[in-house]
Amino acid sequence: MASNESQPINYASTGVNYEAMDPFKRLAQLNARETSSNLKKMGMRVVESSRGESAFVWDRGDHYAAFVIEGLGTKNLVADAVREITGKTYYDQVAQDAVAMIVNDLIVVGAQPEVINMYVGSGTSDWFEDTERGKDLLEGWGKACDLAGTAWGGGESPTLKGVIVPNTGEILGAATGIIKPKTRLTLGDKLRSEDRVLLVESSGIHANGLTLARGITDNLPEGYATELPDGSTYGEALLTPTYIYAKLINDLFEQGIDIHYMVNITGHGWRKLMRAKEDFTYTINSIPAPHSVFHFIQEQSGNDDKEMYGNFNMGAGFAIFLPPKDVARAIEVARNNHSMHVLDAGFIRTGKRQVLIKPKNITFRGKTLSLR
Repeated sequence: MASNESQPINYASTGVNYEAMDPFKRLAQLNARETSSNLKKMGMRVVESSRGESAFVWDRGDHYAAFVIEGLGTKNLVADAVREITGKTYYDQVAQDAVAMIVNDLIVVGAQPEVINMYVGSGTSDWFEDTERGKDLLEGWGKACDLAGTAWGGGESPTLKGVIVPNTGEILGAATGIIKPKTRLTLGDKLRSEDRVLLVESSGIHANGLTLARGITDNLPEGYATELPDGSTYGEALLTPTYIYAKLINDLFEQGIDIHYMVNITGHGWRKLMRAKEDFTYTINSIPAPHSVFHFIQEQSGNDDKEMYGNFNMGAGFAIFLPPKDVARAIEVARNNHSMHVLDAGFIRTGKRQVLIKPKNITFRGKTLSLR
C-alpha cells in the first residue's frame, strides 16, 4: 500500500502525460484540415466538426461515412505476465479489448461499424511462432467482430526490430462505419440544456489505464496473483474483456431514441463527458459503484478520487446524452435487450464548460480536457 509519505503512482509518473500529448493531437488536426479539399475532387465533403471527436466523418451524398484508428495499449503485457502464473494466453480476451477500443470510438458519431482491420506489430518474427497465442488472438478477434456486427477485412503484421521491444506485440486496428440515415449523426450540435446523462456500465478497467495498473505490481509481493476481496486475482480482474456497445447503440437508434451525443469513457476518464465543443456544465448526481479493481488500484497507488475519476472509467464505460422524454425507454432497451445496466446519472445546462461529480465533490474544469 502506498504510504502517506510516498508520492502517489499517478498517470503522469508512469510516462503517460496528457498535457504533453494533447497539443500534438490539436496540431495534427490543424494540419489535417489543409487536406480537406482533396475529397471535393471525388464529390465528397469533410464534416469539419468531426475533427476532435473520436471518429472522423465525411459526407458521401446519401449518407455519412466514419473512420477511426485505435490501439489496445499495454493490456497484452498483463496477459503475458498472467500467463506465466496460469498457463492461459488470455489473448482471446485481449482481442475483444482491441476491437472494443476501435468500435466504441467509431459508434459515438452515430456510425454502424462496417469493416475492421487488424494490425499486429512485433519486435521480432519469433513472436508469431507462439501458435497457441496466435490462435487465441485470431479466434478472439473474429468473435469480437461478431459482437460488434462488423466484417473483418484484413490487416498487417510487420516485424519492427529496434522499434518494438523483443518478444512483445503491438495490437491495434482501424475501422470504417456508415451513418445512415444522416439524422443519426451525433457530433454535439444536438445537445440541449436539460439533456440527461446516461452512464452505461463497464465490465471493469477496460483497456485504459493499464500503464498505471501495471505500475503498482512492483509493490505487490504476489504481483498479479494478489487476491482481491471478490475472490479474483488482480491479473484476472485487469483482463476482464471490454464491453462492446455497438449493438446496444444501434438498437437504441432503431427504437427511435433521440440520441444527442455519445462519449466512450477511456483516456481522460470522466473528463471525457465534456468532450463536445459547446459550453455546457455537466452535473452528475448519481454514480455507479466502481469495480473492486478500482478500489484496489486507488489503495495501492495512493491516488485521490479526482485522479481516479480523471483517468479511469470507474464503472461507467460509455455515456449517452438524450432528452428527458427518452430516458426511461433507453434504460428499458438496455436492460431487456442487452442485459446492461444504465444509470440516469445527471444533466447538462448551458454554462461554464466543466464536469461536476457531486457525490465525490469533484470538479473538472474545461482546461483539463483540450482535444481540439
